[in-house]
Amino acid sequence: MADLEKLTMDEAAQAMLKKAAAEGIETIWDRAEKMKPCPIGEEGACCRLCAQGPCRVPKPKKAKEGEVQKKQAVGLCGATPETIVARNFARMIAAGTSAHNDHSRGVALLFKEVAHGRTQGYAIKDVTKLRTVARDWDVAITVGEGDDVKPRPKEAIAQELADKVLLAFGQQSGELPYVARAPKKRQEIWRKEGIVPRGCDIEVVELMHRTHMGVDQDYKNLMKQGARCALSDGWGGSMISTDLQDIMFGCPVPTASEINLGVLKEDHVNIIIHGHEPLLPEMITVAVQEPEMIQYAQSKGAKGIQLAGMCCSANEILMRHGVPVAGNYLHQELAIITGALDALVVDVQCIFQSLANVAKCYHTKLITTDPRARIEGESVYIPYDDHHALDVARKVVREAIDNFPNRRAPVMIPAESHPTIVGFSYETIRYLLGGSIRGSYYTLNDNVIGGRIRGVAGVVGCNNCRTTQDSSHMTVIKELLKNDVIVLSTGCAAMAAGKYGLLTPESAVKYCGPGLAEICETVGIPPVLHMGACVDNSRILMAATACVKAGGLGTDISDLPAVGCAPEWMSEKAIAIGQYFVSSGVYVVFGVTFPSTGSDILTDYLGQGMDEIYGGRWDFEADPEEMAKKLIARIDQARKKLGIDKARERVLYDMAMRRELEEAARAAEEV
Repeated sequence: MADLEKLTMDEAAQAMLKKAAAEGIETIWDRAEKMKPCPIGEEGACCRLCAQGPCRVPKPKKAKEGEVQKKQAVGLCGATPETIVARNFARMIAAGTSAHNDHSRGVALLFKEVAHGRTQGYAIKDVTKLRTVARDWDVAITVGEGDDVKPRPKEAIAQELADKVLLAFGQQSGELPYVARAPKKRQEIWRKEGIVPRGCDIEVVELMHRTHMGVDQDYKNLMKQGARCALSDGWGGSMISTDLQDIMFGCPVPTASEINLGVLKEDHVNIIIHGHEPLLPEMITVAVQEPEMIQYAQSKGAKGIQLAGMCCSANEILMRHGVPVAGNYLHQELAIITGALDALVVDVQCIFQSLANVAKCYHTKLITTDPRARIEGESVYIPYDDHHALDVARKVVREAIDNFPNRRAPVMIPAESHPTIVGFSYETIRYLLGGSIRGSYYTLNDNVIGGRIRGVAGVVGCNNCRTTQDSSHMTVIKELLKNDVIVLSTGCAAMAAGKYGLLTPESAVKYCGPGLAEICETVGIPPVLHMGACVDNSRILMAATACVKAGGLGTDISDLPAVGCAPEWMSEKAIAIGQYFVSSGVYVVFGVTFPSTGSDILTDYLGQGMDEIYGGRWDFEADPEEMAKKLIARIDQARKKLGIDKARERVLYDMAMRRELEEAARAAEEV
């Protein structure tokens, strides 16, 4: 118990861990203490791709003076360490990409049904974004000719768009349409290297084939396909799902809410949505507000219904509806341990199998909703059906309400919760910087050039029980803010920022350098901009592209004083995300551990080798303070290359000067 602060810096989590220990409940932290990671597997140097192994190829210890250096081990088939590590790394990219692209396919299938009016409860809410996205897919948004031109019905646009989007998943040749969104210079690099993704599925299948025993045995060639596969996620599946979700559920705008376990209410029916697909959660958000449901809850002795979220399903309904968040990845068992949770509703990704056992120790119903993600020992299985989504949501809510009288353990809800301002989509940031008429990222660029903002950092990713929960996120973020680096965040990292008060405009004065604090105060934004779920990292790609197109900061993403990191990553999705950012020209640092350290040759290639090809590179740094220093150093390096490494006196631009800048930006985009 004395070491709780080493497990998590979150006081709410510490309180629940004490309660778990007192009640004899095992959590992920207990299992982590009992099970130490395999050091060879941790480095990516264990191959189990055929039945002759597993083959473990640890690095030989360096010979002492006068001794003969031992020869590096290879696999039974002769596979070198760099081949083995590259295969494992590539398979992580493939798995992470498949998770995002499969999520995206589900969204696209729902979108088609919505377009044809065959669903219950869903609608096309953002017609403006529908028309914007349609242009990228060469879908006409008007009908008629000459003086008879008029807007095309939204249903017709959506139906054609749905068909074209769904074709992209099985596309076998050509280029994914969203590749054209990237800066032209970046597109040229991808074409030169032969890594432009052809479709969403083909790149995953080919990469899995290449990593099969006895196929691709050149680590550079393996990582080339790894880059192509990752791009089919970032500039394919993830971007598709973000756009279609915005069209159906509404493009996020700044929204107030709160976060941490303190959002639960003892006298309410408490329901937590956990997972990564917002399709059913959208309808549950509707169902819990229906008067009939509230009255039903009251008939069971509750004052009302408290809906909360966890992980990325939480981020989706948080930024669109202000639904509070009960915590990030490592909170999922702890929410049950409060004794106040009546239903934990899960879909896919990042869900502990242990939830079933923990739920049995309390009264909580674990409700699974997706046929791809059943859990042995689940309380109830209620499959999602988009044609009857609202009815399914009502059934889920009724299960929770019926369970309210069954509470048996002492209820203990931590007091901790913090206010948040979320919902900073790429479009919202553009609007905040320039309004509805002159919306542009030039204002951001202007302040970067002038030195008020040093640079931009994406801090994303998971929690990891092998390090103190949230500690690395907060150390890195605070150091960046202190040095006038504005932070864009998604996923569990964004939730961590919220738990410690960094998602409010007021925090800028406390944590930011003078330049960034001034900007946040002037615009009225938090210093950490919550941009959504981990699938929404594509919003960061679009923001970076918008900075390039606004002019003044180079002609490619790799020119920007912009960096990315995942201080507490743990999933294969994180590797896929990191690779598509590296391939897009971004310097990316991961913490905790890194699955290439079993081969110095491959690690060097992921770093310096990729930097020479893509202008972006991988790096690993377990110490969060050192990670922040590396990120700032890379930003300063970019500023020096751009010739803006010295602060400049602020210039007030008149209309003529602004026109010149806009013309220069257009010229840069054409180049």
